[in-house]
Amino acid sequence: MALVTPARRNAEVVVAAVAARDGSRARAFAAKHDIARVHDNYPALIADPGLDAVYNPLPNSLHGRWTRAALAAGKHVLCEKPFTANAAEARAIAELAAMSDRVVMEAFHYRYHPLVLRIEQIIASGELGRLERVEAAMCFPLPKFADIRYNYSLAGGSTMDAGCYAVHMARTFGGATPEVVSARAKLRDADIDRAMTAELRFASGHTGRVRCSLWSSHVLQMSARVVGDRGELRVLNPVMPQLFHRLSVRSAGGRRVEHFTHRASYAYQLDAFAGAVLRGEAVKTGPRDAVENMTVIDAIYRAAGLPLREPS
Repeated sequence: MALVTPARRNAEVVVAAVAARDGSRARAFAAKHDIARVHDNYPALIADPGLDAVYNPLPNSLHGRWTRAALAAGKHVLCEKPFTANAAEARAIAELAAMSDRVVMEAFHYRYHPLVLRIEQIIASGELGRLERVEAAMCFPLPKFADIRYNYSLAGGSTMDAGCYAVHMARTFGGATPEVVSARAKLRDADIDRAMTAELRFASGHTGRVRCSLWSSHVLQMSARVVGDRGELRVLNPVMPQLFHRLSVRSAGGRRVEHFTHRASYAYQLDAFAGAVLRGEAVKTGPRDAVENMTVIDAIYRAAGLPLREPS
């Protein structure tokens, strides 16, 4: 869904190889998706001279290590979110990326969909007036507690997995990186948050809130709300609008609902990555943006009294 299917419909991209720790799994995946080459381990794939770029969807704690390795091998990198285990690791990767001529992009696919571009346009137009409040939520049920997303050693936790989206939306729609005022976690165990709520404050004076969960009373909530002194915007499912979405705006001009294409956000993301690699086009979710996002995530964990995640 994130890469193979969009690549089939993108004339500029070929998924040419796959690797896994278990070679049999890689071969099965390659056969299912018609991928030409199989590598039995990650170093072999990264060293493949026939590859221009690497997609890194590994567990959170491994993102930094293998993005660093891919950069060292001269490969462009599309890295799944969250970018790294913590902000310090993100800064280190950002410094490496800045010293190279390679593209490093965090895979916040929603950011490239026309729905989100339109939300930014509405906010920037002044239709809502001066911003007062920005809220973002990413909650879904994950009752399989053996899942890696509940594993601290793999940099798990709801704020890492679901919350990285909510933080990113709050930053995008709020127009800046906020200060974390307070945070409250619901725990799966001593170090793993199954849910988190954090209050934010932006330098311009508006406030915010992010809410995320993998298991809580907020069973399914994927939404954002932007309030100004002259209007309000609400969006349902800004994360994967290809499945369903609703953007409603209330302002001096009245109330309206806007609708957008159901082309996948992942397809727009792959367009952007290919454009950056092949033509030097700018991306919206580069390493500097990733550092800002991880800085807020770290601050939420600190405010909630939980330890920062660590790389493997």
